[in-house]
Amino acid sequence: MGSLNPALVYGKETATFFDASIAQDLVNLFFVAHMIVVLGILAFHGSLRSWLCLLGFLAFTAYNYAIYAFSIHFGPLFLVWVAVLGLSAYAFAGSAAALHPSDLRRRLGSFSIRLPGWFLIAAATLFTYLWLSEIVPDLLASRPSTSATTWNVPSNPVHVLDLAIFLPGVFVVGLLLLRRHQLGYAFAPSALIFLGLTTLPIILTPFVAQAEGHAPSWSVLVPVGIIALATLALLWRMLHNAGNKSDLGSGGMS
Repeated sequence: MGSLNPALVYGKETATFFDASIAQDLVNLFFVAHMIVVLGILAFHGSLRSWLCLLGFLAFTAYNYAIYAFSIHFGPLFLVWVAVLGLSAYAFAGSAAALHPSDLRRRLGSFSIRLPGWFLIAAATLFTYLWLSEIVPDLLASRPSTSATTWNVPSNPVHVLDLAIFLPGVFVVGLLLLRRHQLGYAFAPSALIFLGLTTLPIILTPFVAQAEGHAPSWSVLVPVGIIALATLALLWRMLHNAGNKSDLGSGGMS
């Protein structure tokens, strides 16, 4: 609906937020939604790789629909966004609770975890620095948030979610992975998937802006593309070492 009638759903947003929302819709519609269905079915039938990947897709969905629900002007899809936010958050919690981290450590223990561990720590540190490099000067100058102003929202929801939840979580997962803690093995793949998925709307947004007659920002494509390829390579290496089956008890896979 957002793609077919964007004026109805996003007509009150600024051009920057409009383009970002359409790009996010396209990623959700043509990739994320399909992958959640496929991974859910495969995980139900016992695929450990699919279960680990599903966590990342569910976290990404909850993250983005929190932004939809809290930051986009109230409109016809509001209850849909709230429903998707709740369903994906509870599905993530249930899927995470069904994992057996000790089993994951046994299956992935032979894999060299230094590179993905340090990558997660570096990514969390880098994005924390980038967000604070905008937030702190704005606070010291007693002016509104620069990025929030371009979206016409009180505060940047990406900054809030990243600094409060996501980036600390990614940092801790990377640290736990370096220490070979079982929770590091459990959540490192989903953290990598989340990082990779967040690059897709950013890569797509300049093309949407070009199509809408707005000024595109092509400069983001190279650095964001490098992050996307790096996360994909690290994820493939981790999942390649995971077995196809995991004992998640009678309530999950067997």
